[in-house]
Amino acid sequence: MKRTFVRTLLLAAAVGSVPLAAQERAQAFRGATLLPIASAPIADGVLVVRGGKIVAVGGPSTPIPAGAEVHDVAGKIIMPGLVDTHSHIGGGDGGDQSTPLHPAVRILDTIDPRNPGIRRARAGGVTTVNVMPGSGLLMSGQTAYLKLRDAHSIDGLLFCSDPVRDVCGGLKMANGTNPRGSAPHPGTRARAAAIVRDRFVKAREYREKVRAARGDASKMPARDLELETLAEVLDGKRVVHFHTHRADDILTVLRLREEFGFRVVLQHASEAYKVADQIAAARVPASIIALDAPGGKLEASEYSNVSGAALERAGAPLIAFHTDDGITDSRFFLRSAAMGVRFGLSRERALRAVTLDAAEMMDLGDRVGSLERGKDADFIILSGDPFSTYTHVEQTWIEGRKVFDRADPEQRKLAVGGYGVYRGTAMHTHEGEEGHE
Repeated sequence: MKRTFVRTLLLAAAVGSVPLAAQERAQAFRGATLLPIASAPIADGVLVVRGGKIVAVGGPSTPIPAGAEVHDVAGKIIMPGLVDTHSHIGGGDGGDQSTPLHPAVRILDTIDPRNPGIRRARAGGVTTVNVMPGSGLLMSGQTAYLKLRDAHSIDGLLFCSDPVRDVCGGLKMANGTNPRGSAPHPGTRARAAAIVRDRFVKAREYREKVRAARGDASKMPARDLELETLAEVLDGKRVVHFHTHRADDILTVLRLREEFGFRVVLQHASEAYKVADQIAAARVPASIIALDAPGGKLEASEYSNVSGAALERAGAPLIAFHTDDGITDSRFFLRSAAMGVRFGLSRERALRAVTLDAAEMMDLGDRVGSLERGKDADFIILSGDPFSTYTHVEQTWIEGRKVFDRADPEQRKLAVGGYGVYRGTAMHTHEGEEGHE
């Protein structure tokens, strides 16, 4: 009986190891033009991945491991998976109207990994996203940095390993028109800035009490989840993603950042071109949205697609584009970078703006955003030039696994179909996507 039990265990272990062994088999992609982003393009290149990581990137003479599965991708373009610094896919929400400040709210507690927006984003080549609450509050809550794997729980999407103890994203803040309102919300821009300053002062005092306690539980202040989150911001552990449009609002963000020393990414920055020199001098990253049609809110009426080029000329350290999905459909994300080029942004910076620069804004540049040995095997295969309107995302790979293939008739529907394609294709789908700005 005992020997039978042992044999059963050994058999189960052998069967369980098959998927792992399959994953460990190297895969080589040969013949495409590689756009590594961190280095010069490689014609007739070779990309080798194994175990979810990139193991080799080089020219046609790059060795291919024995037994590797070889993919002939001659004539194609391979580049890193796209990184979206501002998205609302996943059907999540944030703080409510009971107060203008909800720093303790976590959007990861509300994201549905089966939400159809995730599949739509993968069809557009998006592999990493910063999913955010909306911008109707001064602080709407904590964002979540996600890898768009096939997963059935939020834990399977998060970059962090422990959502209880780790910092798993940034903090969404907003100024301008969106967070204004009647009490308890600020009625004016000046009042909005004052409320934020007051809360950061309290967070600084809370942090000092925690430090003074030196781990002595009897001396620790009562735990405050909101102030604890803001202390992470003050310590630089959590990046503020700040929704802002007008030039004067952008400068208010820079003043708050200067006063309290937190790290910040300007999100939208519709009038960045008016204050590009100040943004560059402050060494603050800017993630902008590209628009190709009129309309929208009054405070963005002087938006211009020249902001990317203006920031580049000014010497801004990091420039990114984002979808704000569903403002821009994630399937059209590459078009945002193409719009930047159309208005004067260099091709090199435009490519970085949807890959490595975007990843750096989320402290993820050591894992994603470029084709480099040791990084996650997240990449996309394109039919042609990334900035051509005729180019399609043919395949999307995440950690060495194909998660989208346009050649599959059913998956092709995800790339070309309307929103009705996504209804009824999985449990817990939604009739429409939220369009927070």
